Amino acid sequence: MNNGKLCVSVCAKTADEFIQKIKKAGEIADVIELRFDCINDLETGNLFRVVKNSRKFYNGKYLVTYRSEEQGGKKKLSLETRKEFWLDSHIFEFVEWADLEEDISEETINALWGKAFQKVIKSHHIFSNNHDLLLSKFEKLSSEAKTVKLAVQANKITDSIQIWKLLKKAKLENKKLIPIAMGEAGKWTRILGLAYGSPMTYASLEEGNETAPGQISAKDLIEVYRVKELDKQSGIYGVVGNPVMHSLSPYMHNAAFNHHGLNAVYIPFEVSNLDEFIKRMVREETREIEWNLKGFSVTIPHKETIIKHLDFVDEDAEAIGAVNTVKIFDGKLHGYNTDAHGFIEPLKTSYGDLKDANIGIIGNGGAARACIYALKKEGANVKIFARNPEKAESFAKEFEAELFDLTTQNSKIKTQNILINTTPLGTIGELENETPATSEQLKNLHMAYDLVYNPFETLFMREAKSVDVPTLGGLAMLVAQGMKQFEIWTGLEAPMQEMSRAALQRLK
Repeated sequence: MNNGKLCVSVCAKTADEFIQKIKKAGEIADVIELRFDCINDLETGNLFRVVKNSRKFYNGKYLVTYRSEEQGGKKKLSLETRKEFWLDSHIFEFVEWADLEEDISEETINALWGKAFQKVIKSHHIFSNNHDLLLSKFEKLSSEAKTVKLAVQANKITDSIQIWKLLKKAKLENKKLIPIAMGEAGKWTRILGLAYGSPMTYASLEEGNETAPGQISAKDLIEVYRVKELDKQSGIYGVVGNPVMHSLSPYMHNAAFNHHGLNAVYIPFEVSNLDEFIKRMVREETREIEWNLKGFSVTIPHKETIIKHLDFVDEDAEAIGAVNTVKIFDGKLHGYNTDAHGFIEPLKTSYGDLKDANIGIIGNGGAARACIYALKKEGANVKIFARNPEKAESFAKEFEAELFDLTTQNSKIKTQNILINTTPLGTIGELENETPATSEQLKNLHMAYDLVYNPFETLFMREAKSVDVPTLGGLAMLVAQGMKQFEIWTGLEAPMQEMSRAALQRLK
């Protein structure tokens, strides 16, 4: 448990839209940030009036922000225009807190009106890679206000280290800092900030209503990540990959932690450079931040390259040549593979005995390795189909499997009982409208199995259904391998119903 506050950012173009959002935000927020830089200029007077009237149903704190485009605001605002806004006496009628950029002086406002805001947050946003500005900005702004907000763009996860280290400095100097690393790679700072001493974290009202890059919805911060319940003793887990923004694992594992009442959280870690992440954020002897990291899942594209960083690799993972689960124990990194278990159990349940079954694997990555390993243990006949056979040649030799060109060998595909997609094709986002095989290629199969789980039904699966081929989606595998991960990390029985429900609800 911590003493931090959840601030919900509200942005709208009209006063009426603002008031509707304030009503929703007031149900969950400790503080509501009114982004006045969003409002249409002609509506500003109306907004003063409706916000004042909103005190009939909202008794919490209002934080007013009027930010220029250069600082992440929604419109171009000159210094003179912003000064005029802050010198309007109407503001004191409804707002307690103010967010001021460094070029707006609190003293100017106080001198004119003889009043002071209850709290002033001096803020600065850095959208470039010039992170060297952080220390000087912190020292300058913290000399002017008790609370400082610094936001820096994180193009990679290690870009967030410097701003996170300032949080410790602020505590030692008895100052308050809200550190935010913007973007997908910096989401972890928004989730863990309150636990490590930030007085506030910012959230969007709803998904799709973000007012800054990487902002998380208030509902997810409260219900999924339980940010106000976390502290420095909370065990930290997460999924390491690129991309991870559509991963269902945080919903699934956090539901399991909550079910067992564990002081733990599972976070998406977007990692492009694995070597740098392990050195600077994971290894106890070299990492640059202090946090209670206990383990993590590993996904595309790091399942094979993670192995060189591990102290121990279990027998299955070593045979597969890929790791999807890391447990940190006594400072050592232990690697496991739960993909093989997660993959084979749903398939056996749906299809039955796999001995001597002809099964085609599309792909040659870490997931494909786990599938082939599990299938061969069941006595299946495995063939590999690749869109670029030259790249998959060494992979096929390693597993002593026949290799075929996916785009030309339709006759070979049609002799398979099951065809399995282990590639990211079909995943929500840029690849959503792609499929590794068409209905014409699939029509003689007994089953099509897609390891992609988001969306729930992929184009590959729809192609199979169009020619009456039974399908199996990746959600069953996700839950099965996730349950095994949870048991490795905690030693507790994984709550299948809670994990399945959390993942499925997110897909709907």
